[in-house]
Amino acid sequence: MSTDNIFSGKTVEEALNKALRQLNASKEQVKYTVLEEGKSGFLGIGGKPAKIQVELISSDCDLEKRVSDFLKGLFSFLNVEADVSVEEDENTITITLNSNDNAQLIGYRGEILDSLQTLAGAIANKNRETYKRVLINCEGYREKREETLKALAVKLADKAVAKGRKIKLEPMNPFERRIIHSAISDREDVKTESEGKDPMRYVVIIPANLKKREYKKTDRNDRKGGYRKNYSNSSATSAPRPKRSPFGSATFLGNSHKENGED
Repeated sequence: MSTDNIFSGKTVEEALNKALRQLNASKEQVKYTVLEEGKSGFLGIGGKPAKIQVELISSDCDLEKRVSDFLKGLFSFLNVEADVSVEEDENTITITLNSNDNAQLIGYRGEILDSLQTLAGAIANKNRETYKRVLINCEGYREKREETLKALAVKLADKAVAKGRKIKLEPMNPFERRIIHSAISDREDVKTESEGKDPMRYVVIIPANLKKREYKKTDRNDRKGGYRKNYSNSSATSAPRPKRSPFGSATFLGNSHKENGED
């Protein structure tokens, strides 16, 4: 039983009603334990509130209905017509969507589908002690994407070995990264690692024949770029420098009044 769902009130009934409102549940959907009976005290002095611990009971049917109702309500708000089919086993809730425009529900590389899956997962696991995985599919996209990623993993692994260098893939969600890792996990010529932080976490394929990068030392005089004055020119160094006037006796042009013919 969760230790977080503790509610208090002047009476046990008041505490229970407060719990039902906050959990958005009916009395039949919860069970509770009385921790402390309320005491009114004398003239309002020395009274103690009643405390109860509440556990939300969710049957499989309630869970399926909750997720289905959420998605249908969301699609109605977005003016999207879609059928929602929900199946459940011991560990997973599988939701299949179907509409006249499935591409709209899937999004670019499944981004919309992933977002819907995250929201549905949060709704399904609200006030639950044990986590239940939610998987949303549409038009067999998950299976197609899995095959695409497996083929990509093999192709890039071969490329990494041929070139002897690491290859970084684009950022992927945890589900897709697992597919990449698994697709080439039995190969001895490569290994995979995940780097970065979500949502920009990505897979790196590292070949066993990884070549160390070599840096060549070059003569500084051979480097190009930037203007360098040639001070070796004798004509530039042989010309006499103009005589500078003392500070305070010069005009803005740097010449004295006397040199300009002024008294």
